[in-house]
Amino acid sequence: MAFSELTKDQVFARAGGRCECRRDHTSHRGYRCATTFTRNGGQWDAHHITAVSAGGSDGLSNCEVLCLACHKQTDSYGR
Repeated sequence: MAFSELTKDQVFARAGGRCECRRDHTSHRGYRCATTFTRNGGQWDAHHITAVSAGGSDGLSNCEVLCLACHKQTDSYGR
């Protein structure tokens, strides 16, 4: 499944144009990633916090904005 454009707009607004990643196994080690971007400038992905295959939804509460570098470090990237 995929997030709607409305959900992507909402999650981007919530994130304030900044990656929402706080994962411990990244270079920022649990702190919020400092990468910033524009809504239509690319360089970010809408990521399912819980994969749809594991029961997650395509709703806003299951969506986070991740820069490409952080997204590639998630366990589910590319699946």
